[in-house]
Amino acid sequence: MADNNSIDAHPAFARGGVAVITGGASGIGLAAAKRFASAGMSVCLADLPGTSLTAAQADVAALAGRGDAVLTVPTDVSRLEDLQRLKETAFETFGRVSVLMNNAGISLKTTSWSEAENWRKLLEVNLWGVINSLQAFVGDMIAQGAPALIVNTGSKQGITNPPGNPAYNVSKAGVKAVTEQLAHELRNTEKCQVSAHLLDPGFPITGITGAEQKPRGAWTAEQVVDFMLESIARGDFYILCPDNDVTRAMDERRMQWAADDLIKNRPALSCWHTPMKTAFDDFMKS
Repeated sequence: MADNNSIDAHPAFARGGVAVITGGASGIGLAAAKRFASAGMSVCLADLPGTSLTAAQADVAALAGRGDAVLTVPTDVSRLEDLQRLKETAFETFGRVSVLMNNAGISLKTTSWSEAENWRKLLEVNLWGVINSLQAFVGDMIAQGAPALIVNTGSKQGITNPPGNPAYNVSKAGVKAVTEQLAHELRNTEKCQVSAHLLDPGFPITGITGAEQKPRGAWTAEQVVDFMLESIARGDFYILCPDNDVTRAMDERRMQWAADDLIKNRPALSCWHTPMKTAFDDFMKS
């Protein structure tokens, strides 16, 4: 009889596989952990220590049906030594890592010329957290000689760069760039069976959004995970999530307009530039 909880998206998700998830105590990370545990995978949850991580372990273990299938490792992703310890703990406990989700992220208020401390924190968590994890895990994941994958959580804000929080946008643009480089390097590494994927959520309801109730247009974290698995099953590198208000076609038009700012030498972020509003609206309608 088929297992209704199984994941057929990629061999790395097979029953008995091992997933390591940073930012695993809430949001997309926790939703992924629950999905993986339900499919018979072992899960290593990495997040800052506290009640959220403890509660996440209990919730995921209940779905796994056995406590030894879930491991929590208090981790500050901005510290390379924490990621090295996470890698060592995961391999010592489970013997391998099939799926690595670099999902930890924060959002803090910034402008281009102020809030220097918030800039530092955002880049250390959102960008350096991914880089630190790759430095710790990738070599050992390649050496396993088995199918595995890495998912880095970016954001569409790292592509279209909307006004309002430049440090967050810069951090996610950096995640996009490093993940593209990673994917190229992996596919050009002899006998490598590890693939890389960039997850770009649209408007998910997570801890970062700060909303107490789900906005009408937002997707749940579970919807994002389902879409991620569907995209990986298709072999997608760019996992560009829509939401209840924004379609794939709308995203593509916005990204095309942003690229044309450079090609046509228009004012920076021209779709938010008042004199360009009519032209942008017409472009989106077309």
